[in-house]
Amino acid sequence: MSTLYQDQSSNIRKTWLLMGVFLIVVIGIGWGISWYYNSSAILYVAVAFALMMNVGSYWFSDKIVLSMTHARPATREEFFDFYTVAENLAITAGLPLPKLFVINDPAPNAFATGRNEKHAVVCATTGLLAILTRTELEGVIAHEMSHIKNRDMLVMTVAVVLAGFIAIIADMFIRMSFFGGGNRDNDSKAGALFAILGIVAAILAPIAAQLIKLAVSRKREFLADASGALLTRYPEGLASALKKISSYGAPMRNANTATAHLFIANPFGAGAMKGVTKLFMTHPPVEERIKALLD
Repeated sequence: MSTLYQDQSSNIRKTWLLMGVFLIVVIGIGWGISWYYNSSAILYVAVAFALMMNVGSYWFSDKIVLSMTHARPATREEFFDFYTVAENLAITAGLPLPKLFVINDPAPNAFATGRNEKHAVVCATTGLLAILTRTELEGVIAHEMSHIKNRDMLVMTVAVVLAGFIAIIADMFIRMSFFGGGNRDNDSKAGALFAILGIVAAILAPIAAQLIKLAVSRKREFLADASGALLTRYPEGLASALKKISSYGAPMRNANTATAHLFIANPFGAGAMKGVTKLFMTHPPVEERIKALLD
């Protein structure tokens, strides 16, 4: 039977393996387009645009996410348990106290965001704070603190940069293919075959990139669960909290696909994804997370 320490190490290895696959896909697409058009200018423009767009998003990620979720600052007087639990866990984790926010929403959920430890935010819904006991709240906040400690915001930003980059250059390739412009012998059978394969790959690449990005998100949830349990030394607290959160079922009022991967649970509700659509889930099944915590 594996321990939480072993699970933590395993999830880190698997995450970086997925990131390695991402890089291989990026290099492969970039090389293919450069070869076909015999020009690196398109690739440089796509890379510059993707980096500027996503670095800007990363730098202002906390403000963007808080605005999208309609969060407001949490005061110590109004949310005493939230504040004191966060203070205690920040000391235990060796982190600065993150800024605390709340969302007026009955659906129980929480997330962490920010570009680094000094600019981190932990946000919880009023529904979460209303239904959890203190030990369960400690489990949830420890999970979010672990996202900060494990630099998950950085990893997910890299994943978003790469996924966005793949989508951009794939779209450019498809558009330019319809207007010609390849410097290869496009009239030959080999040239035509390459063009067809290139278009098919350009269509499938963004889908594959999105699946890999979501897989990274799911792995980071398992890692944060394990790290949070190590922080509190009481995995039963987080497991109990996950049971309550998953039993609610209804979606959040302002659920958004752009921020779904940040939350501790799927903001669209427990029954939002079934069957083959599980491939597009931002979170692993709650049953698997609870089993990993308690085994």
